[in-house]
Amino acid sequence: MHGRVVGEHDRVVEIVEVLGPDGTPPYKVRAANGHESIMSPGPDSQVQHLKSDQA
Repeated sequence: MHGRVVGEHDRVVEIVEVLGPDGTPPYKVRAANGHESIMSPGPDSQVQHLKSDQA
């Protein structure tokens, strides 16, 4: 998720569970520090798929 204001850093989270139908949000996500939450990505977010050898 890209920072929305000057000085706010981008955040990277991993989608660990898809809660919506057919792969749609909301998603259960996990941050690098282990914190998990439920989110629906907005226009300031970017979803990237890992290659199978990176999973």
